[in-house]
Amino acid sequence: MTPGLDGRLALVTGAGRGIGAAVVTALVDEGVRVVATDLDRAGVETLAARHGELVTSRQLDVTDATAVETLVAETEDTLGPLDIAVNVAGILRDGPVADLSDDDWASHFAVNTTGVFHVSRAAARRMTGRGRGSIVTVASNAGGIPRAGLAAYAASKAAAVMFTKCLGLEVARQGVRCNTVSPGSTMTGMQRALWTSGEEEASARRVVEGDLVSYRTGIPLGRIADPSDIADAVVFLASDRARHITMHDLYVDGGATLRA
Repeated sequence: MTPGLDGRLALVTGAGRGIGAAVVTALVDEGVRVVATDLDRAGVETLAARHGELVTSRQLDVTDATAVETLVAETEDTLGPLDIAVNVAGILRDGPVADLSDDDWASHFAVNTTGVFHVSRAAARRMTGRGRGSIVTVASNAGGIPRAGLAAYAASKAAAVMFTKCLGLEVARQGVRCNTVSPGSTMTGMQRALWTSGEEEASARRVVEGDLVSYRTGIPLGRIADPSDIADAVVFLASDRARHITMHDLYVDGGATLRA
């Protein structure tokens, strides 16, 4: 068990699948009670049924500020003080900038950036008054290295990282830590949606080996991440083992960005 997590209460967005679901599972394994939220009600209900009384499922649209504030208030009224907030909810629509619609651009920022703002603000307002708390945002290594065809996604994730760092600076004196985890390619539905149908194996190989045509580096460790790899990093940053870490952006990408 990770020190200081057993019995704590966490809110996780984007928990219906992929990295979000893995984060919920990893927290539950540490004895954390979790409010699992997603726009997809069925996904979080299935997750809650799997984990029993430690997981409460709630439908949530993170772009709706009122809905976020209401859910956080109800969570604290019914389950107790919120100790951890994890922002995982996100969208990705690939394509060159010339082909992006205004809605494509706005939607990326509405979910990936403004959604992080809504949840983090609601959590921080309460955590600062208690003098403790941890907020972790799952961003992307695309926020730190240019990616062809991912301009809106990369820009929105870079904004989420800087927002989280600024928030961390503001609330540090009140004992609240704010960090980000930036995954590289991870075996999720979002990753597979980028691949050509019927060529999944070849697409995965190109991700690992790199692709000069798209100016993409490979993955030095030679594998695509599993969602649990990202979840483990989130749990670490949420725990007391990271008690002296804040405003940090932890890359979990197998070395793909070379951190140049």
